Amino acid sequence: MTAAPRSGFVRRPRLWRIALPVVVFAALLAVPWTVGQPWIVNLLIFTLMYATMASAWNLVGGLAGYPSLGHAAFFGIGAYVEAIWFHNHPPVTGWEPFLALPAVAAGTALVGLPVAWIAMRTRAATFAIVTITLVFVVQTLAFNARGLTGGAQGIGIGPAPFGVAYFAFPFYYVLVALLAVAVAVTALVMRSRLGLILATVRDDEDKSRGVGAPTAVAKLAAFALSVGLTGAVGAVWAYYVSFVYPPFAVDPLVTIGMVLMVYLGGRGTLWGPVLGAFLVVPVQQYLAYRLGANSLHLVGYAALFLVVMLVLPRGVLPSLADRLGKRVSGR
Repeated sequence: MTAAPRSGFVRRPRLWRIALPVVVFAALLAVPWTVGQPWIVNLLIFTLMYATMASAWNLVGGLAGYPSLGHAAFFGIGAYVEAIWFHNHPPVTGWEPFLALPAVAAGTALVGLPVAWIAMRTRAATFAIVTITLVFVVQTLAFNARGLTGGAQGIGIGPAPFGVAYFAFPFYYVLVALLAVAVAVTALVMRSRLGLILATVRDDEDKSRGVGAPTAVAKLAAFALSVGLTGAVGAVWAYYVSFVYPPFAVDPLVTIGMVLMVYLGGRGTLWGPVLGAFLVVPVQQYLAYRLGANSLHLVGYAALFLVVMLVLPRGVLPSLADRLGKRVSGR
């Protein structure tokens, strides 16, 4: 008599885990053909960019508990690799920069491995300081390597030869695909031995190492996956804006945005970073449009981060799950 309810209880969460991504990505695929307004598609492109990067950052900052502040450096590396190559080899059909994304991601991940090997010998605040230093190192290199990056003048890519009416659509759908990859990678990691090791690293790394868990390999793998996805997004951004300039390509605020979105949605959760991006980016873009001339939008950004840390320290999804659990249990 007890077997049937238990079986039904197991099926519902599995069905929900399958249905949710199907519904979410089906809606994302349909949106450009339903909204029609170019500015909305443009807003969604930046939202998808940050949703993917927040999911990528979550692999290190959420699952492993290492608060990286240097991901903007890898966003910039991906952007510059794409810009430099296609500045010297202009795309013919327009699809070549998209086909190069796996190579850009792999290259960025390889660059991230020695950085992680050094930086992840530290922890907590020290790790955050070490990684944010990398942002300023990469930005300085971008300014001074004029023969390669164009220096302060920047470097351009020929505009994509897509029709004006649907110019943004290829970028949009490539970013939907990247978001799907980021969510799938996070789900696989969370349900794998790697995810279990990362959870023990986050909770007590010394004990995890003491029982023989390969913590160093797990951290390097998570970091490489994370920065590889971030570099791929940077490459799409470079092609979309068709001009790469150091303060925009290697901007600390890019990392701050990822961190805020992860903490708002729910650190260490699958869908929390995506939810955080869809909540924050429209507000961010609106504040930048209304207050960007005097930089007051940064004050609003800081205020939002403070509210999140004080009111929802665990994020929206964990807080809702807690309240739902209390109602179900009758407390």
